[in-house]
Amino acid sequence: MSQFAAASTDSVMPEELLSAVDGAIATITLNAPQRMNTISGPMLRQLTDALVKANEDRAVRVVILTGTGRAFCAGLNLEAQNKGTDNLSVGSGATPTNIDLRNTPPPVMHAMDKPVICALNGSAAGYGLDLALGADIRVMAQSAKLAASYAKRGVLPESGGTWYLPRMLGWAKAAELIFTGRTLSAAQSLEIGLVNKVVPDGDVMRAARELALEIAANAPLAIQAAKRMMRMAWNEPFNEHVHHVFLQLLPLMQTDDMKEGIRAFLEKREPNFTGR
Repeated sequence: MSQFAAASTDSVMPEELLSAVDGAIATITLNAPQRMNTISGPMLRQLTDALVKANEDRAVRVVILTGTGRAFCAGLNLEAQNKGTDNLSVGSGATPTNIDLRNTPPPVMHAMDKPVICALNGSAAGYGLDLALGADIRVMAQSAKLAASYAKRGVLPESGGTWYLPRMLGWAKAAELIFTGRTLSAAQSLEIGLVNKVVPDGDVMRAARELALEIAANAPLAIQAAKRMMRMAWNEPFNEHVHHVFLQLLPLMQTDDMKEGIRAFLEKREPNFTGR
């Protein structure tokens, strides 16, 4: 397993965020279990760097995002904010007039072409929940919970929740969840469709990796094109969308992978895709 560093010039222990590539799968791990993987400013930038590098690495076909310890991510590191030892401008008393969020993890993850699986090793709350919602697929530990506790802290879902939840759940269910600040068990999360699978606590990474390997066995350029089209479809009328799909299909038809897929089908064997 090869390591690639998430570059940062800030004074943060690099072990707070781990990035590794094993075959076609990149695993990015929030690694501050002593504070339930709450996000600091430097950790935020390291996470962005790791996501960008995984998306740009031709060898990577699927990304798994997970955490260590008993939580996936309990939100932003508000304790450090209150002490003034971090620089996220949360609770600092300053009123920023210009905040560039384009290079923060939620927008970066949303723009990624590589599929992202969130392996919820533990509970997610606040920013951590928004981060999990930004993944394409979620595998959740049986004991984990999803806490939409924004309103209980005097804030709103600031990093994607107000965009993702109505699309995932419909307006009424999203409104109920956000307005009540409710915490959902794994079973409840599965029932309403916020997660794809619930597994015993010790099986989360195994289940996520099995799913990642199943995805990685397919033609990566086709997967990435499909994800781009799914993302565009949320904002396009049908007729415009099918036109854009056709424009994506034309270059795919010229790839070695499409030719390999047809050959493998005719020869009744598993295809060997190269991403070319």
